[in-house]
Amino acid sequence: MEKSTFSFHRMASALSRRAWLAVVVLCLLAPLSADAGPGGWGWETTKIDGREYVSADSIKRFYNFRNESRSGRMLVLENPERPRVEIRLETGGHTCLMNNLKFVLSHPIIDRNGKVWVSRMDLAKLIDPVLRPSFIANAGAFKTVILDPGHGGRDPGARNRLGTEAYYNLKLAGLAKRELEARGFRVVMTRSSDRYLSLQERVDFANNVRENAVFISIHFNSGGSHARGIETFTLSPPGVAHYGRGVRAGDQRARPGNQQDSANIALATALQGSVMTRLRAAEIDTFDRGIKRARFSVLSGVRHPAVLFEGGFMSHPQEARLIHSRAYQRVLATSIADAVVRYRAAVSAGASRRR
Repeated sequence: MEKSTFSFHRMASALSRRAWLAVVVLCLLAPLSADAGPGGWGWETTKIDGREYVSADSIKRFYNFRNESRSGRMLVLENPERPRVEIRLETGGHTCLMNNLKFVLSHPIIDRNGKVWVSRMDLAKLIDPVLRPSFIANAGAFKTVILDPGHGGRDPGARNRLGTEAYYNLKLAGLAKRELEARGFRVVMTRSSDRYLSLQERVDFANNVRENAVFISIHFNSGGSHARGIETFTLSPPGVAHYGRGVRAGDQRARPGNQQDSANIALATALQGSVMTRLRAAEIDTFDRGIKRARFSVLSGVRHPAVLFEGGFMSHPQEARLIHSRAYQRVLATSIADAVVRYRAAVSAGASRRR
């Protein structure tokens, strides 16, 4: 196992301990202040199965975690100061919990020679943008939100005895539009009625919005009577597969949406975090399925920061009734608006410093 040290150019920019503490999980997002950073910063790395990995010790030092504990396969990094920040890394798996919000990593967490290792891809493309959204170079202020209610017309999407996914997608998008407009955003929708749009038409619509914007595709899930929960997808970075399958040759190619990789994951974190926070506060029984990577067409083609949100399973008896409920729809709509506000505050905080 060959070890080395190197500098991540983007990650070795200015850093203050308070900066990342303020922004780790999106119900905690707040504007940052940044002190002069470490400049060239050495990372302990190794090659595992042909991929570059970074030690958890390096992560602990760079992000100034105060406490570390380990029990079995679980490594916990924590800073107990307010707001408290905790990262849980389970070796042998792909799951990372940040303040109990679930992220599905692209590559497994490795235990090697008594140390825990995280892939450089996951550190640079997921962990760092979540911990430091104000350092995302191509993100900034925006006033426009593009809502994409999935399916429609001759494509009803998932069905159950209560309704169709296309109907619920449009219903939720309309409620979210009102919530966002009340917060001062301009909102445009790929469809505002029960009509069919191809995936390419949705991409073209979004890319024809010339001002800075974010894109949220709204869906509900289907997957058997036992599958349940909330999940948010962002575009897989180059070299990373669509969720649930192996890497294919075409996965190596960067797509237009990959220009926003860091912004995508920050927006997804804000959305998943806001939804889970509000659902738990409302004592609505649900399950955090996590933030995942995928190669959906709308994520691949849209040039704005983009996510695809799945608000529950229409195939699950309990969640089907929730999805049909106006109260549940309002909670999701308010969560979407909350997430956009928090994301904008987080990525805009460093805009003047980046200019």
